Amino acid sequence: MDEMTSSSPTVSQRDQWMVESQVFQIYQLFATIPPNAQSLMLELQRDKHIEFLTKGLRHLVDHGFVTGSFTRLLCWENPSTMNSKTTLSSFSTAARIQMVVLLGDQARMNVEGEIDVRACYTAISVASVLNILDEELTQNVGDYILSCQTYEGGIAGEPGSEAHGGYTFCGLAAMILIGEVNRLDLPRLVEWTVFRQGKECGFQGRTNKLVDGCYSFWQGGAVALLQRLYSIINKQMAEVSNISGIPEEKVCLHGTSSDAASHLWHEGMSESCSADFKNIGYNFINDWRAKDPLFHSIALQQYILLCAQEQDGGLRDKPGKRRDHYHTCYCLSGLSLCQYSWSKHPDSPPLPKAVLGPYSNLLEPIHPLYNVVLERYREAHEFFVGAS
Repeated sequence: MDEMTSSSPTVSQRDQWMVESQVFQIYQLFATIPPNAQSLMLELQRDKHIEFLTKGLRHLVDHGFVTGSFTRLLCWENPSTMNSKTTLSSFSTAARIQMVVLLGDQARMNVEGEIDVRACYTAISVASVLNILDEELTQNVGDYILSCQTYEGGIAGEPGSEAHGGYTFCGLAAMILIGEVNRLDLPRLVEWTVFRQGKECGFQGRTNKLVDGCYSFWQGGAVALLQRLYSIINKQMAEVSNISGIPEEKVCLHGTSSDAASHLWHEGMSESCSADFKNIGYNFINDWRAKDPLFHSIALQQYILLCAQEQDGGLRDKPGKRRDHYHTCYCLSGLSLCQYSWSKHPDSPPLPKAVLGPYSNLLEPIHPLYNVVLERYREAHEFFVGAS
């Protein structure tokens, strides 16, 4: 291979340079305009996003028996209307049958569909909210997800594939919900995830791939989960240090005290993997959390508001792409995670310095395990736990 051929940029390099150029042009424009104009650029166009999404709802149709049915049941059905034991029993039975179909058929997304980690998370998270999660449904799920963690530290969709942000979130969240998260190599998972935030300020989904607004949640959500697992991470790092001879205090993540670590370890995340699945999701959101987020939350907000947001409503993958409902959902979810990433308690309103732009940009907090507005999750948890 001659010198000219070896120095020619690859397609991936050209694409990366183009995206960087588009993003940095936006940042350069922002830096040179007056402060009042900067405030306008940083404002979340809430009403226009609502209009864009509401208009889109009129055109949505059901796709697939599992997706369609659970969308209606979980998103649109008011739990308070299910006020009879017969209704609840029928509802739970139908849901359980679908969970067994999903998990019993090697984690399939739907009938004759893909087999991957998404199906594990879909089934486990729905079963968790409905309070029907048990040992039968979780059998072998942890083994499958563990087999999908790659040498990089992230989680792939299936064994032998490449680590990917969406699958990493799904695998990590599912392992937390079944009480087996301590089986993953969490230090490597942290390293892989945090290094997916690039110079554009947003997250990429895979190594050497382009930034994408949807990973504001998939990667940002994984980081938010890891932020509550410091005790287990530190325990794994201490075990490595004992082998390598590194003093334990040298390997602890910043901001984690031994008392706090012990508290979190014994609150539903113990090595014994307690089979009490009922309150794992509920306790997880209220557990002690680390003082500092593991990613640059202000930088990510900057990418979402300046590069992913369209002023006419809707959010997108990156500059040059069209807005769509998928990216609108996950960009807004990621924005909420950023805003509350410094809060010590999920119900504590964040300080103004944690919210980029006007404080009116503040969104509702979400439950990071389910990507559901926290208050809606609590209502569902209270209903399904109380009705069981």
